[in-house]
Amino acid sequence: MDPTSPWATEITTENGNDQVPPPTCGKKTLLLVSIVVVALVGLVGNAVVLWLLGFRMRRNAFSVYILNLAGADFLLLCFQIIYYLHNLIDVFHPTSVSIPSFVITISTFAYLAGLSMLSAISAERCVSVLWPIWFRCRRPRHLSAATCALLWALSLLLSTLEGKFCGFLFRIGDYDWCRTFDFMTAAWLIVLFVVLAGSSLALLLRILCGSRRMPLTRLYVTVVFTVLAFLLCGLPFGIYWFLLIWMENYFDVSPCYLSSVLDVLSCVNCSTNPIIYFFVGSFRQRWWRRGRTLRLVLQRALQDTPEGDDSEGSFPRGPLEMSESGLG
Repeated sequence: MDPTSPWATEITTENGNDQVPPPTCGKKTLLLVSIVVVALVGLVGNAVVLWLLGFRMRRNAFSVYILNLAGADFLLLCFQIIYYLHNLIDVFHPTSVSIPSFVITISTFAYLAGLSMLSAISAERCVSVLWPIWFRCRRPRHLSAATCALLWALSLLLSTLEGKFCGFLFRIGDYDWCRTFDFMTAAWLIVLFVVLAGSSLALLLRILCGSRRMPLTRLYVTVVFTVLAFLLCGLPFGIYWFLLIWMENYFDVSPCYLSSVLDVLSCVNCSTNPIIYFFVGSFRQRWWRRGRTLRLVLQRALQDTPEGDDSEGSFPRGPLEMSESGLG
């Protein structure tokens, strides 16, 4: 197994079996409880988003991406809960039960998929603003679903190859190939971040510095807050596990406590997205007094028209009105 690969510091071998032990630099009970609580809250929030967008609302160009982003966050939170709940139980009642090392591969897969969906959302929103005529008239109807399917497949391929050659899926790994796929994964993360940052910056400049000032819509606010939450909480997790971990051999610093803090931030990022949707959708609206449901609040968070042009109970007309039949 490659000792320099991401997550490799969390894996040991006892009696020939792969085992993921609790953090070796001190059992931080409060930190473990924080991770589990935040992850449980995020799990419920993303489950609500999945239910509403998957079964209660008509999907459209942007809600398809939000649906897939919620699925990636839900998957990542599930395995983080399993991992840290096992560590928390082991603090009080040590057991010989180990967590399979393929959990690392699935977590990597979910993180890559989530960042991919967020980059796609930002890029498509930028295209819809810079080239509105093409977006309304020439954009393929099922582009969102096809893009999501491609991003899921690419994330699965990268994480599977890395897990295979780094020993996370099988006991035997290949050091040279492991390092190669680690660098490929890191390169893909850099590409996604460049797309995310570039499209967000271009959209911001277009809205603030364009010749014709564009009205601010709730969809734009939702995208901005989601991107900011990732940059503050989700990006440090990826930077450490896929980039800085290569440098740990050159510094006499144990990364265990740092990795747990970054896991907390990652859980906060995944848990914040549903809160952002419902906050933006209910802002300046007394929806609890007007009989609004969570479905209508989520619809408002995804509306792409100015405040005075929205209609209750359905998506507003415009670029967002193209329905998508697939989930990606």
